[in-house]
Amino acid sequence: MDLQIAKKTSNTTPSIISNSDLFKMPDLKTTLLDAAYAAGDIIKSYFQGSFHIESKDSINNLVTEVDRHSEKRIIEIIKTNFPEHSIISEEVGALMQDSQYQWIIDPIDGTVNFAHGIPICCVSIGIRYDGKMLMGAVFNPMMNEFFFAERGKGAFLNDHPIHVSQKTDFKKACLVTGFPYKWPDTKEHPIKVFERMIMQGLPVRRLGSAAIDLCWVACGRFDGFWEYNLSSWDVAAGYLIVREAGGRISNFDGTETTVFDKETLATNGRIHEQMLQVINQQ
Repeated sequence: MDLQIAKKTSNTTPSIISNSDLFKMPDLKTTLLDAAYAAGDIIKSYFQGSFHIESKDSINNLVTEVDRHSEKRIIEIIKTNFPEHSIISEEVGALMQDSQYQWIIDPIDGTVNFAHGIPICCVSIGIRYDGKMLMGAVFNPMMNEFFFAERGKGAFLNDHPIHVSQKTDFKKACLVTGFPYKWPDTKEHPIKVFERMIMQGLPVRRLGSAAIDLCWVACGRFDGFWEYNLSSWDVAAGYLIVREAGGRISNFDGTETTVFDKETLATNGRIHEQMLQVINQQ
């Protein structure tokens, strides 16, 4: 799949769609890619520059004027093409319509990184139809990495197909995690799980962007990722990208997760059960 071409035109209706009168897939894809690229251009233009920063519900849960600028542009592009579609976005909240289509947007995932000039941040946009993820795009303009997935069509990084790692030896896994600004109401503190992972001698990274964490699992850089208390806009696009790259995502009890759940475990599938054991160890 050529992302640059897909931005401009698409003449083929994907095989997962059975009724072209109900689905306008080329328009959806073009709109998704246009919105992600437009937001990425905004993010990159402000990166390491001057902009206003505010705190939200905690001192380190930040929002910048760039988040709002990016979000506004994304919504403008979506509404121009699909005014009847619903939108869930981090800053404006839910803009609900009587539609089975739902766009889930994080205008900047990794805002703290962005605010500090750390180039691990991105725009993340996912599309759901009838309760299932249909497409997802994650774009880090500073690294020029564009991840894209379409249900049943695979996952891509800059036009190239990607796949999860083949690693089966959990002791050799490279993992990534994140920590919430508000600790979840769980029977066990997330730090305890982190401690158990590193006590096994495993390398565990903390990048500060769940969307990028998921994409890096999808392309095999990491073998597994877990985190508590994520929001739908953090995981929607990455959720599909991992699955289309051959990975597995679940709750911490091993059951299938949705983008609205608060527990996220994503792996190459081969070390999934071992990670569940460590997470749930008493």
